[in-house]
Amino acid sequence: MTTKSISTPQCAIPGTPLGLAAEGLDACVHCGFCLQACPTYLTLEDENDSPRGRLVLMRAVVEGSLPVDDPDVRTHIDRCLGCRACETACPSGVPYGQLLEATRATLTTDQPNAPIARIILFGFAHPLLLRLGLLGGRVARALRISRLLARLPGRLGFAMAMLESTRRALGAGPYAATGDGARGTATLLTGCVMEGLFTETNRATERTLTVNGYDMVSTRGQRCCGALHAHAGDERRARALAKKNIAAFERSGTDYIVVNAAGCGAMMKEYPHLLAREPRWAERASRVSQRVRDVSELLAEAGPAPGGPLPISVTYDAPCHLLHAQRIATPPLAVLGAVPGLTLVPLPGSEHCCGSAGIYNLVEPDVSDRVLAPKLANIAGTGAKFVATGNPGCLMQIGAGLHQSGIASRAVHPVDILDESYRRLPAPR
Repeated sequence: MTTKSISTPQCAIPGTPLGLAAEGLDACVHCGFCLQACPTYLTLEDENDSPRGRLVLMRAVVEGSLPVDDPDVRTHIDRCLGCRACETACPSGVPYGQLLEATRATLTTDQPNAPIARIILFGFAHPLLLRLGLLGGRVARALRISRLLARLPGRLGFAMAMLESTRRALGAGPYAATGDGARGTATLLTGCVMEGLFTETNRATERTLTVNGYDMVSTRGQRCCGALHAHAGDERRARALAKKNIAAFERSGTDYIVVNAAGCGAMMKEYPHLLAREPRWAERASRVSQRVRDVSELLAEAGPAPGGPLPISVTYDAPCHLLHAQRIATPPLAVLGAVPGLTLVPLPGSEHCCGSAGIYNLVEPDVSDRVLAPKLANIAGTGAKFVATGNPGCLMQIGAGLHQSGIASRAVHPVDILDESYRRLPAPR
C-alpha cells in the first residue's frame, strides 16, 4: 500500500497520519463480511463499533464532515480491540490495522489518551521505570500479595489476577539443552513483560530452539518493540523504539530474530511500514523485519524434535496478532503435536479475541470483560487442564479470567509445554 497523502479538496486533514494513509479506505466495498468477525460488533451490536462502521467514521474525518475532535468518533475508535480479525475476513484487502493506528495517531494530537494509558506508555518507553515496575510485580507475586488481592472485585482484583497468572505452570527447573546449531543463528527479542514476568518462558524458548538446531546468540541494547505505543496512537515513541531495536539487531548479525510474543512479532514485521516515510531507516527496517520469526515458525520448520511423554490435556487459543496479523495458524499446533502423550482438545472460537489487546483491558475494562466471557465458557467446556497461547497479554487476560472464575485450567505458552517434554527426556550418557 502506498502512503501518499490525498491531495483532492476532500482531504480535510492533509499531512496527518490518517491523511497519509487514507488511500487504504478506498479498498472497502462495504460488503459486511467483517461484521461477524468483529468482537466489539458482536458484543455491542452497534454498526459504529464494527470495522465497516469505523471505516465510515475515518472517511468522514478525512473528508471533513466530522471534526477530528468529535467525541463520538473517539469513543468508537477507542473501543476497537485492534485484533485484525476483520483483515482475515475481508475479501478486498483493506489494511484496517494500519488505518486504525493512523487514525489513533491523528486523534490523539487533539485528544490525549486517558491518564492510565499515558502512564503505561511512558513507563514502557523508559527502561529504568519499566524494570522497576516489573520488579514490583515480581515482588508482589513472590510475597503472594497478588493471590490475596486477586479476590477483590473490580479492576484492581483483575489486575492482581493477571499478575497471579504469570506464575510458572509447568516444569521443575532447567535442564542442559544441547544442539548442533546446524539451522543457523538466532537471537531472542526478550521483550518487556516476557522477560519481566515470564522469564522462564524466555529461557524455555532458548532451550527448545537449541535442541532443534539453532545457535542462540544474545542481543544487547534491545528495547520495547513499540507495539503498545503504535496501537495507542503514540507514533512518535513507537518509531523511536523501533529504531533502537533495528540498530541493536543489526549488530547481532544473526540469521533470525525470534519472538515469542505475537503482538511484538507483528510489530517488528511491520517496522518497514512504521518507518516508510523516513528514507534513512526504511531500508534498514525492511532488512531487520525479514529476519523476524515467531518461535513456532522456527520450531515447526525444524520438526520439531519429539520430547518425552507428557500426558496432559491441552486446548489451543490463537493469539490475534499471530493468526490475523502474521497469518500463522499451524506452526503452534505442530509444536504441541511434538509432545508424546499430549491430548489436544479443539477450542470453539479459538480465532476470536480474548479481550486483552495490549492495554485495552485496562482502559476499556467493561467491553474487555464481555469479550472474554465466551472465551472462558468455551475453555471450560473443553475440560482441558491447560490452555496454550503464544502472547503475554493473552496469557494474563485468559489466566486472570480462569483464576477469578474458578475454572480448573491454567494458561501456558506452547514452548513451555514443549520445554517440559524435553526436560523429561532421559539425560544423555
